[in-house]
Amino acid sequence: MGYTARHCCCGGLSPMRLRHIEIFQAIMQTGSVSGAAQLLHISQPAVTKALQHAELQLGFALFQRVKGKLVATEEAKTLEPEVAQVFEALRRVQQLAQNLRQPLERPLRLLVIPTLAQYLLPQVVPLWHQRSRQPLSIATQHSREIVQKLVLQEADIGITFHPVAHPNLLMKPLLQGTLRVIASPGQWTEQELQQPCSLASLAGQKLIGFDSHDPMSGLLNSHLQQLQPPPQIQTRVQNYQLACALVEAGQGLAIVDPFTLMGSPLPSRALEPRISITLYAMSRAEEADQPGMQLLLECLTRVVKPALACTL
Repeated sequence: MGYTARHCCCGGLSPMRLRHIEIFQAIMQTGSVSGAAQLLHISQPAVTKALQHAELQLGFALFQRVKGKLVATEEAKTLEPEVAQVFEALRRVQQLAQNLRQPLERPLRLLVIPTLAQYLLPQVVPLWHQRSRQPLSIATQHSREIVQKLVLQEADIGITFHPVAHPNLLMKPLLQGTLRVIASPGQWTEQELQQPCSLASLAGQKLIGFDSHDPMSGLLNSHLQQLQPPPQIQTRVQNYQLACALVEAGQGLAIVDPFTLMGSPLPSRALEPRISITLYAMSRAEEADQPGMQLLLECLTRVVKPALACTL
């Protein structure tokens, strides 16, 4: 493998082919010709021949044998990050092609942000199966991953709070609710529970915060920064279920969306002034009107609507 570079000429060299990239990546992953052959389901001589051809075209060695083992050359180490990106892009193309070949009777593939999954789905799924014979496949993902899987046709519909601008995707607002403040049981009197919780009353209070990437965090920060003294945010979390658990443990108040509170025993009060949050359905624009998707959204709306202060 190291000797091939010495036999190639300096001119007329060709770039790596896709097969060369597969062989190179497999050897980098497994560390041997035999391992690469097993990974790619081809013979060891085929791997050796393809590697020699790649080195001949490149004009330099990719691996050297050291004490019976293949060791990547400095050139190979430099190539590896770029080759990895090409290999990943190739994998995505193959996955997209496979998805396009899938039959029409495949399950309706639903992606939901983790915040909504725990309380919404146990109520939506039975209603769906009462009204449809189509199988339903469900997974939880964050908004960025939902966009990626929709574009790659690895999912059919996504439910999120975060509106995303993408030329191939359609964002449909479903329902709108207002943010609520939650506290541990017994912290508020019965009279207080009947009244909104003013933003001003949170000044100086212990408050569970959210990760800066959370869409609701951006809604709240501008309001909370105006309070004097500001709330004491000593803990930040990435999901609302964890925030509810910390509130129940007496670690402070939290401001959450009304969807999260479905099924939660924690006392809550409407935040005043009211701050709205919208639930969106995301799908590929050309498939948004498919009957299965519309039926799923009807089931979702039927479950969620009674829990909200207002709807779109």
